[in-house]
Amino acid sequence: MTDIRVTRGADVERFLSRFEVTVDEEGVSTHHTVTLSSSDYERLGGRHPTPESFVQACFDFLLQREPKESILPSFDVSAIGDHFPEFERRIQGL
Repeated sequence: MTDIRVTRGADVERFLSRFEVTVDEEGVSTHHTVTLSSSDYERLGGRHPTPESFVQACFDFLLQREPKESILPSFDVSAIGDHFPEFERRIQGL
């Protein structure tokens, strides 16, 4: 079973938030720093009540496509669509 823990860190700037994410699977963890702009959350995260739950959904999406060790240690949510063109459609539930 995979456990994804998302903790909101200090905001990078007014409209950019930072999250620390730990993915634990069978006792082995990876750690990631993710940034999310308020505009990306408003545009893509409508189904998710909080930015934290949206970031968790982003990791659910990524883990369906690659092992946790392949997920970059630091990235912005907007970069996911660069690697997975279906990301925006899927994360919005379209």
